[in-house]
Amino acid sequence: MATPLDAEARSRFSRDHPDWALDGETASRTLTFADFAEAMGFVNRVALVAEKADHHPDVDVRWNRVTLAFSTHSAKAFTARDVRLIETIDGWKS
Repeated sequence: MATPLDAEARSRFSRDHPDWALDGETASRTLTFADFAEAMGFVNRVALVAEKADHHPDVDVRWNRVTLAFSTHSAKAFTARDVRLIETIDGWKS
């Protein structure tokens, strides 16, 4: 089972990923796209990497806005599994 990030790792995450809000055991971010089609293309890209990692974020789509929320449900915590997928997504330069 994944273990919760300690205070130092959480601080490092917040410093390295300023576009993500860390609230309790969940990190979330809202991204804005040109239109619905672009937003859904992004969601589909997230879905592919999430499925491959067997680790799935909560996703909310509102026309051209996509909100992702990561937390490791089995650990009831924010873990390195969440950070790995967030780093992948941030690497896309969205």
